[in-house]
Amino acid sequence: MADGEVLRSVERTLAVLRAFSPEQPEMTLTEVARASGLDRAGARRILHTLVHLGYVRHDDRRFALTPQVLEFGHAYLSSRSLPQIAEPHLRRLTKQLREMTALAVLDGDEICYVAQVPSPKLLSVAIPVGTRFPAHATSMGKVLLAAMPPELLEARLRSAELKRFTPHTVTTREGLLADLAEIRKQGFAISDNELEEGLRGVAAPVRDADGKVIAAVNVSLDAHQASAEAVRREIVPLLVTTASRIEADFRMKPAGGHQR
Repeated sequence: MADGEVLRSVERTLAVLRAFSPEQPEMTLTEVARASGLDRAGARRILHTLVHLGYVRHDDRRFALTPQVLEFGHAYLSSRSLPQIAEPHLRRLTKQLREMTALAVLDGDEICYVAQVPSPKLLSVAIPVGTRFPAHATSMGKVLLAAMPPELLEARLRSAELKRFTPHTVTTREGLLADLAEIRKQGFAISDNELEEGLRGVAAPVRDADGKVIAAVNVSLDAHQASAEAVRREIVPLLVTTASRIEADFRMKPAGGHQR
């Protein structure tokens, strides 16, 4: 795209929206300006426009996003029926295993949850659709990174920050590449205690009709409740079968986007 076709005002507005995060859900004008890389005057104009439009609220010198920003994510998810197609399969797998299941896509250096079914054992523990986690520290992220073309993966890892979350998090480029090579070979990923102590994630890829990996499906469970060998023997086959069923239904979707 030619540089003259880029609207800097849109670019700056998105920078302001992206400045908000789970770590900083509410910020002052100065904090927003710093996080978005804008000057105070520019950040102020954009924030007050977003407040006027209903996407940001302003209380006592602090700004925060409103639920109205979910319109954008909903439009994306509605235009692609993969989450809706996947949900009954996730529910079936959750019923079989009594564990939380999810579907996520890769967005930059993070995964974004697009569907999730909570465990019946812990109904209060749920990860909302739209939640993001660093790809390198999750089983779904590793599955999605492993599917990237080598040259794109190399470029991604050159600029990625491999943050440490626990003593088990893989934080070196060499270590991550070794993990991804093994995942490509075996067709699934197991991540133990990398994002959070005591949490084990198991993930498998979901492919479109051309064989391209478009998402990852996952089971999350207590890392202490079963051995890694038991997970490979009992959970991985069910997870891979679930991924295959999602793929089959997704490929049957008519080009117009409506399910049969």
